Amino acid sequence: MLLCGPSGSGKSLLAARSGLPVLRLDDFYKEGDDPTLPLVAGTSDIDWDDPGSWDADTAVAAIERLCRTRRTQVPVYDISLSARTGEGTVDIGGTPLFIAEGIFAAEIVDRCRERGLLADALCLSRGPVRTFRRRFLRDLREGRKSVPFLLRRGWRLMRLERAIVARQTALGAYACDRDEALGRLAAAAVSGRTATGAGATSGTSTSTGAPA
Repeated sequence: MLLCGPSGSGKSLLAARSGLPVLRLDDFYKEGDDPTLPLVAGTSDIDWDDPGSWDADTAVAAIERLCRTRRTQVPVYDISLSARTGEGTVDIGGTPLFIAEGIFAAEIVDRCRERGLLADALCLSRGPVRTFRRRFLRDLREGRKSVPFLLRRGWRLMRLERAIVARQTALGAYACDRDEALGRLAAAAVSGRTATGAGATSGTSTSTGAPA
């Protein structure tokens, strides 16, 4: 299951509530000294909301390894430092479904579908004002960036939120609220267990019920 949506829409909380294994796509951000990082137009701010700030190839490779082997090494990324600080392991065990969540998840819908990895793709949408408040309080609490940067980014994203959701749905994600998303996650999990119980191979069962 791929789970996307604007920053601050509640993706991580929803993924945790689902009870499914989670792959954090935010850990695939590029590091702050990468010369290919995009800038916000007319400023010197790095545009961390541009897909160019994210390593899609490495993320897709990790998703495919999880689907095929049920285990993968992943980078550990510190947003406050804009840097990778280590490496970890994600192991989904015998679960036929896992969630890959992050603001750029919609960017890889087609690639996951073409590889036979995609169970569903959801775009969580909760409204610009609510998302602005939730995002700012979270980022402030976690010390992700400086307060002026968070305010500039928050205001810009609030004005762009409807366009962000429109783009993500155009890329193949289904826009929904939290309750509908939980329902679709539950249905996909049941479908994945049924396929496994019917005797599908581990590679097939995860590829029909893997990413988020």
